[in-house]
Amino acid sequence: MLNYIWLALVLLAVLLGGWNGRMKEVSEAAFESASGAVMTIALPLIGLTALWLGVMRLAERAGMIQALAHWLRPLMRRLFPDVPDDHPAMGSMLMNFAANMLGLTNAATPLGLRAMTDLERLNPRPGTATNAMCTFLAINTSSLQLLPTTAIAILAAAKSTHPTAIVGTTLLATFCSTAVGITAVKLLQGLPVFRLPEAPAPGAAPPGERSAAAPPTPPATLPAASTGPARCWRCAALAILLVFFGFLFVRSFRAAPGAAADPSLLLRGVNAVSLLAVPFMLAFFPLYAALRGVRVYEEFVEGAKEGFHVAVRIIPFLVAMLVAVGMFRAGGGVELMTRWLEPLLDVLRFPPELLPMALTRPLSGSATIGLFADLVRTHGPDHLLSRMGGTLLGSTETTLYVVAVYFGAVAVKRARHAIAAGLLADLAGILASVFICRLVFG
Repeated sequence: MLNYIWLALVLLAVLLGGWNGRMKEVSEAAFESASGAVMTIALPLIGLTALWLGVMRLAERAGMIQALAHWLRPLMRRLFPDVPDDHPAMGSMLMNFAANMLGLTNAATPLGLRAMTDLERLNPRPGTATNAMCTFLAINTSSLQLLPTTAIAILAAAKSTHPTAIVGTTLLATFCSTAVGITAVKLLQGLPVFRLPEAPAPGAAPPGERSAAAPPTPPATLPAASTGPARCWRCAALAILLVFFGFLFVRSFRAAPGAAADPSLLLRGVNAVSLLAVPFMLAFFPLYAALRGVRVYEEFVEGAKEGFHVAVRIIPFLVAMLVAVGMFRAGGGVELMTRWLEPLLDVLRFPPELLPMALTRPLSGSATIGLFADLVRTHGPDHLLSRMGGTLLGSTETTLYVVAVYFGAVAVKRARHAIAAGLLADLAGILASVFICRLVFG
């Protein structure tokens, strides 16, 4: 499917650009997108991926990832029946889900790359997405998060009287998109067109085909459980850190962004957790690993090396997808689709002002944010359309970007039903955003 989507975007961009007299804009968009894919996205992502995969290795070597996967085994077993209960992919996916729910984008993407790399180790068909990979990607593209921080920040900057009003509507719309994404990916995987091909015989795959996945992390060799004074000292060190962050949580809770505008304890609590989550993980994981006898610096460096290689591998895939998307947008593809869909909008009672955002959302996150900011400036931060746009922004994801990054990390070229499930989740989130906001805000 990726082959057809990419070819269609490029050809339509050239044809529309020629028809509309925008060939110069199409050419410039191709060069700018190629440069931006490397300089703006890939290079910063290399550092972030190295950081978080280094931290993940510490957590894995200390046994924390295995414990987390064990606690949530019943849920994960239903979602990913093909993944063994004790496989590192379970813990990696859970860490990614937690980061997404807290809105920690800088942590969620590197953790997602690690999860996809772990899933690739179970893949008997290199280059073809497994059912587990498609399910994981569908959950990510459904944008499961508790707090739409970007939309709230734009509304607050525009002097909204109640910038956090969209939190409840976003939660409901996100639930709808996630439910549709999971349902779609499970139903589509059984269709003949998306069925997995026969797995190659053991040893039949060329050696280079498996090089996309990093070598598995060897099991941690931990010291025997300590007793007496040593164990008490370790517990005391962790207790001191937890008490310190508890104090910071209380202080941040009282001064959380948006607290003055909305006294809701839940919203203030989520804001405080989002603020402290990254510093807590960066302090707790190394300390816990050190107390478990792990050589924290050496293991962190080994994990960072893996992160560097993973991030570098996605560059060609990222350039290919972002160039096609940039050309299509510059050639007038979004405007043409907007005109064609206007009759359908009247039937669905979908505001035409939101259609550019809805069509751009699966293609480009930065362009969607720009359209939302323009919507807020035009109609005001407390207008129904602005709240619909904020809910839409928080409950959907840039599906094609996520596909390019996650599948590019493991050299998957046959995406099977992952894109269809992701786009269905986006559609559900878009329609739910409009319907729920009409219901809540009138």
